[in-house]
Parts: sequence; structure tokens; C-alpha cells
Amino acid sequence: MIISLIGYMGSGKSHISKLLSQEMDLKLIDLDKEISLQYKMPVSEIFEKKGELFFRRAEREKLEEILAKEKNCVLSVGGGTPAYYNNMEIINQNTESVFLRTSVGTLANRLARQKSRRPIIAKINDDDLPEFIAKHLFERNHFYSRAKFTVDTDHKNPDEISSEIRALFNPR
Repeated sequence: MIISLIGYMGSGKSHISKLLSQEMDLKLIDLDKEISLQYKMPVSEIFEKKGELFFRRAEREKLEEILAKEKNCVLSVGGGTPAYYNNMEIINQNTESVFLRTSVGTLANRLARQKSRRPIIAKINDDDLPEFIAKHLFERNHFYSRAKFTVDTDHKNPDEISSEIRALFNPR
């Protein structure tokens, strides 16, 4: 079984996928990291040097490659991945998709502390961050909401979120 985590940046995809892979003894695959390894540069640099269209094509190819060869893993995809091509459709056809739903307020609080690691928001004023996030979520929630499962992450710690996801697949 492939469990895929989707959601906006700051929703906890990377952190929760690490916990899940350890707790369920599954291989961990981070789509953005795989693309970075292939092109030998961070995603932000790929965007900067080659453009978003190039990145989205590379992302789609890497997603297809992973889904064709992996059978048991936790897959963390980029925040924008579900919104391009028919990525959400192939994610749902090949994985147990889980949307980590997080409120604008929670995302803004988390991301304000992570700006140095997030080039897309690095120059956005903290006061403008909620509006920026809300606009993106408005565009992307249509895709995110198509996940097979939704787990709300507000007011929960990573262990609680991971436990809730594990319970979806190992009901007791």
C-alpha cells in the first residue's frame, strides 16, 4: 500500500510522512526531494533557473515513475502537485491519499516561522501571509478535497496526526 500525504505547505506533510514511515515500517519518498536529487539542485533553484512549467513536468514524470515502481511506501507530495495535470486522479488511482487539512491561521503561524526555508513566502510581510495562503487554498482546495481521506491537523501534535492516519489503515 502507498499512503500519500497531500496538503498546503506547512500542513506537516514532510514531518508526518517521516513519522508514518517509521511507525508503519514503510519506505519514505518525498517527491520534491526526489526531483532535487535528479536535477542536483533545490526545488527553489529549479523554479528560478528553469521555470515552473519545467518543474511541473518534471514533477509529473517523477510521480509517474514512483507510482509505477513502488508498492509499499509513504509518499509526500509538494503542495502544488495535486493541482496540476491530472495528478490528483493518478494519486487516487494508485495510493491511499490523505489530505492534511489545516486552517489559514495555523498555516500562517507555522509558515511565519519558516520563511527562511520557504522562498515563495520569504518576502511576504507576516500581516499579508494569511491572505496569500487563503488565496492559494481557494485555488487548491478543490484538488485537495478529492483525497480519499481527510485529517484535520489544527490543535493536534504530530504524534496525534500520525496515529489518526495509521488508524485509517489499521482499524482496531
